[in-house]
Amino acid sequence: MSKYLLDKFLYTVDRDPELVERYRDDPAGTVAWWEQERANEILNCAVAEKSTWLAFTDDERKALRDHDHVALFGLGAHPFLTLTLFIAMFERDHGPLEYQKAYGRVLQEHYSLPYPDIAT
Repeated sequence: MSKYLLDKFLYTVDRDPELVERYRDDPAGTVAWWEQERANEILNCAVAEKSTWLAFTDDERKALRDHDHVALFGLGAHPFLTLTLFIAMFERDHGPLEYQKAYGRVLQEHYSLPYPDIAT
């Protein structure tokens, strides 16, 4: 399991409006494409610089494909990164702050202190 890779996915997708829409419309395809094409890119380096070993676990892939922020939180994804991306994808379907409140309520149903470790 790589909390870093989960956070990297959330971070990079959230910063590209086209990827946000792609992930909203085709989560399975976007996750598979991103893992194949972007997971091993080293951020802020020359394009030729890549690692070779990063890959999602089956549980991580499933949580990302299902847009399951509760499972992502349990896997150690940073909740701020998940929330900001999911706001970009789903807030338009809800009234002001409705999505954010629902996001928090669902997490409360599954987690209490101490929260899972989100350090990478």
